[in-house]
Amino acid sequence: MGTLLEKLKHEFMKALPPTIFFFVILHIVALIRALMVRGSGISIPSSASVLIAALILGKSVLVADMLPFINRFPDKPLIWNVGWKTLMYAIVALVVHYLERLYDYWKESAGLIAAQHTLWTEINWPRFWAVQILLVTLIFNYCVIAELARVMGRGKLKAIFFGPLPPASN
Repeated sequence: MGTLLEKLKHEFMKALPPTIFFFVILHIVALIRALMVRGSGISIPSSASVLIAALILGKSVLVADMLPFINRFPDKPLIWNVGWKTLMYAIVALVVHYLERLYDYWKESAGLIAAQHTLWTEINWPRFWAVQILLVTLIFNYCVIAELARVMGRGKLKAIFFGPLPPASN
């Protein structure tokens, strides 16, 4: 039983940083969307739905990082892996963002095809792409930090950001 709890704790600790990161950035995106659509009657996701999305994205990043093609350029300069991972995660973010919009229209349509047609004719494309650009920028920042942590080690990166850790007391 002890090893199971240790394994669960280990997985939880690995999932925590990306989950916290996505929790914060998804709230930023939700806030920006709320400011952009203020007064239009469009509903904005609640903090609970943002939390669920952050949990899913946090675990998805860990699963994606285990795929052999994600860490494609480990021996090249960091920009290669950062660019590649940003592209991969941005494609997923684009699909999820689009499906989220499609779902909003599907709830009020007769079917999926009708929702798709309504989406294509009524969506505010500049707003959609503005949110997507914001997501790609934030994903890029996540990839930079994750790659620095991979190369330098989490402890050293943490010490650079937050200062040296106090010596461990016995």
